Amino acid sequence: MANYTDGNTRICGLIGNPVRHTLSPMIHNTLSYMYRENLVYVPFEVKNDKVGDAVKGAQALNVLGLNVTIPHKSAVIPYLEDIDPLAKAIGAVNTLVRTPEGGYKGYNTDMTGLYHAMQDENVSLEGEVVVILGAGGVARPAAFLCGNKGARKIYILNRTFEKAQMVADEVNLALYRAGQEQECTADGLSAEGEKDDYEKIVIPMRLEQYREVLEKEDKFIAMQCTSVGLFPDVNSAVIEDEEFYRHVSVAIDMVYRPLNTKFMKLAKACGAKSFSGLKMLLYQAIDAYELWMRSEGKEISISKEEADEVYKILVMEVSGVRNLILEGFMGSGKSTVSQILANKLELELMDTDKAIERAEDRSISDIFNEDGEETFREMETELMDMIVSDHLSQMVISLGGGLPLREENRELLKKAGRVIYLRTEPETVYERIKDDNTRPLLNCEDPLSKIKELIQSRKEKYEAAADIIIDTDGKNPDQIADEIIKWFNEEC
Repeated sequence: MANYTDGNTRICGLIGNPVRHTLSPMIHNTLSYMYRENLVYVPFEVKNDKVGDAVKGAQALNVLGLNVTIPHKSAVIPYLEDIDPLAKAIGAVNTLVRTPEGGYKGYNTDMTGLYHAMQDENVSLEGEVVVILGAGGVARPAAFLCGNKGARKIYILNRTFEKAQMVADEVNLALYRAGQEQECTADGLSAEGEKDDYEKIVIPMRLEQYREVLEKEDKFIAMQCTSVGLFPDVNSAVIEDEEFYRHVSVAIDMVYRPLNTKFMKLAKACGAKSFSGLKMLLYQAIDAYELWMRSEGKEISISKEEADEVYKILVMEVSGVRNLILEGFMGSGKSTVSQILANKLELELMDTDKAIERAEDRSISDIFNEDGEETFREMETELMDMIVSDHLSQMVISLGGGLPLREENRELLKKAGRVIYLRTEPETVYERIKDDNTRPLLNCEDPLSKIKELIQSRKEKYEAAADIIIDTDGKNPDQIADEIIKWFNEEC
């Protein structure tokens, strides 16, 4: 979905290094499209020594707002006009909002986004124990959020104890200061220095000491804040002991490529509720978008339904399932199953045969009779090329039975989405279509023999194009659709 631009178009963007693989433009431009806002979002790769120049340049260009990603989240702070208390306490900023004076105020919507993602999953931190795996850049704000939202105890487990100790000390102090400020504000008093005997709820530990946590805590929320499990290291988890996951009530993995990491698989297998960092990415963007709109005097509040719609787009993009494409011989149930899938997943439906008939304003039979099969196959290739070149996505596509036969088409299918082969026995096909006289390839004396011959000749090419094969004999269309949805969810 493209955003219209003109002389009134507002600009928001992302600064970081690198930023080429960011999903943020997809989120923000989709939101602007939904709300018919004349706004575009673009990424800007900014070198480490140019952060100040980037902020000043954005001010000069009247850029409405910016997101900030690694490695600039702390480096950007000296160039801000103001900073939100939460971002100040965390010591990191990821969203810049234009002020009436023309500068930028810094916010941290990473943490509000994580909290909103947890709320979306009905996860509460109040009184809970949290185990954070890793002590990298995301662990510190995650620990602060947990403490700020009422977690009873927070363990930080890291391979290097000194780093876990440093993060724990910083977060404990930040939580104490935040509490003091709240008390002073409530009492109308000013703070008089700091004491060092305050309660410390963040506990550092070496990663290999995780069994000590299991002895002390029956259940806990686990947050995976390392890069372990990130593509291409998809078959690893920072802890692989099944006993650990029996204690996990909720598992949150900050990694979202792949969506279903080994950490999440292990947690799910033991009954834990699990979700990836993709929801955090979505909600931090939503929080930022609402802040930008508010600075323009527009009180926009993204609904749960709208957030879910954008999340579905992100899931398909991250998982590589740009489209769900059904192939198979005529009578395999493609048309019926694809309609059920489109309805259940709330995706657009495209039937390639019908699309060609609409474009040509004549039936497939007429095209065969008037121009020949080869011309029709060329039309199929042109349609698939258009789907790929125009980056069409979020669709269920039902293919004509002969479309995957061309090698060129099979290559295009790989780029267009995930292909599901609905495999059906010849006798089943015959029973389903024996009374249908609109099938040009079956205008012969012995249709069953023709069906057997064609299925045998196409079998290898169908299988070569497929990401998954589903046998349809003995199943109704709803059962087949549910099997595809189960596979899709497991893929994601």
